[in-house]
Amino acid sequence: MFRTTTIALLLASTAQIASADAPKIVTDIAPIHGLVSMVTEGVTEPALLIEPTASPHTNAMRPSAAAALQEADIVFWVGEELSPWLENPIETLSEDAVHSALLSVDGITTLAFRDTDAFGAEDHGHDDHAHDDHGHDHDHAEDHAHDEEHAHEEDHAHDDHDHDHAHDHSGTDPHAWLSPENAQVWLTHIADTLSTRDPANAETYAANAAAARDAIAKEIAAAQNRLSAVTDMPFVVFHDAYHYFEDQFGLETVGALSLSDAVPPSPAQVARVQADIREKGVVCVFSEPQFSDRLVQTVIDGTDAKTAELDPLGADIPLGPEFYPALLRDMTDRFVTCLQ
Repeated sequence: MFRTTTIALLLASTAQIASADAPKIVTDIAPIHGLVSMVTEGVTEPALLIEPTASPHTNAMRPSAAAALQEADIVFWVGEELSPWLENPIETLSEDAVHSALLSVDGITTLAFRDTDAFGAEDHGHDDHAHDDHGHDHDHAEDHAHDEEHAHEEDHAHDDHDHDHAHDHSGTDPHAWLSPENAQVWLTHIADTLSTRDPANAETYAANAAAARDAIAKEIAAAQNRLSAVTDMPFVVFHDAYHYFEDQFGLETVGALSLSDAVPPSPAQVARVQADIREKGVVCVFSEPQFSDRLVQTVIDGTDAKTAELDPLGADIPLGPEFYPALLRDMTDRFVTCLQ
């Protein structure tokens, strides 16, 4: 018993030392936090800058987030295409940290934003290419901000001035985490980045990343199997945030109600969507938990279309290593349930 207790104490002590020596990691949004957590499991836990219920496009820096950045050794974030307001805090508050903008990682597939006019009627053209270094001089498409009716309490409040300028729907679509194949590429990159900073735990990072890639591969296969039955079912999304998921699984979107986070849909856009629902046999119109569903109810009134919620940030999913697989299952469940 004494020997067993001694070994347990030594293992606990070793784990504490490893945790103390591990790099301090900061991530921007919950899906990225989930991927990093898969790689760092058993070593350390990353910090999260943006709460899952807050907008990644326009947000105010919380004091706790600023403190996390100041202490960070490594920052993983999608990039300024998703969160232009984060670029300056990351550069100034964590200037000595390693900054990894995942949208710039070699080997991922990036897609261009679709035409803002009833994009479902156009060819789903996209940049289906392995990513190489690209400039960041394009306009920021901030299409996923939350409704200001749901202003967050205390330090989760949005930055109002960010809603005042016009938003162009051009450039690279930043919602790249909704491609699980991109996530697999990122896992390798995350493990390599961590191993360079923390070689003592390199084997753990590599093993975790390999296991995580396998777990995601199983989720891809399961999603393909389930979604194959609904690939020809047309639907409308609340806003154009699901291009990567649709592209991965061959889903048939017709269009989006809201084409910009700052500008509500015009009467003409609403009328166009209503016409599409009737003329193209739209099966489902997806709402989002951050927005009132009154508009969705209006456009489906008098039609056979159903409605369901989608959330690309997984606000209801617990944070941690199980987050990303759960997000894929949740998205799949919601598509299948509404489109069948």
